[in-house]
Amino acid sequence: MTVRKKVPFVTFRTRVRDESLEGPNPYRWEDKTSEDYFGGKRVILFSLPGAFTPTCSTYQLPNFEKLYEEFEKAGIDAIYCVSVNDAFVMNAWGKSLGLQKVELIPDGSGEFTRKMGMLVAKDNLGFGMRSWRYAALINNCVVEQWFEEEGFSDNCETDPYGISSPQSVLETLKVAA
Repeated sequence: MTVRKKVPFVTFRTRVRDESLEGPNPYRWEDKTSEDYFGGKRVILFSLPGAFTPTCSTYQLPNFEKLYEEFEKAGIDAIYCVSVNDAFVMNAWGKSLGLQKVELIPDGSGEFTRKMGMLVAKDNLGFGMRSWRYAALINNCVVEQWFEEEGFSDNCETDPYGISSPQSVLETLKVAA
């Protein structure tokens, strides 16, 4: 679906590796904004219910990583995954999957997800408030294409996945080219 909506401006609390720090945890806090991630670039953003969850860890994130070069060929500068998880969880998840290309954005309080209109209750799974699964093509902070899974609702009994899959998003980009 074609859209023309500016992404909300929020500040994300991230943890970045800092080689100048000694010890077993050489990371420091760094605030990054929506402008830092989405300004002056053409990117794919995708969101999912949570780090370390089955569909997210087995299919969605790994396949965006595998298809990264195909997205570059389609004119994408970066691929970001946002989840309502803190920076520690997101960093551990990325490390566990060996990510090299897709960058993870921690939305610990769910502020970005809420302002995107995608915050849902997942109390039925013991998750609390999380993101509905979606993807977006964002060009210089403006959402140009939207890929939202069907059935948006609180405590959804299913976990729809297909519309926001990397294969579906990439196919749409190739057709539009």
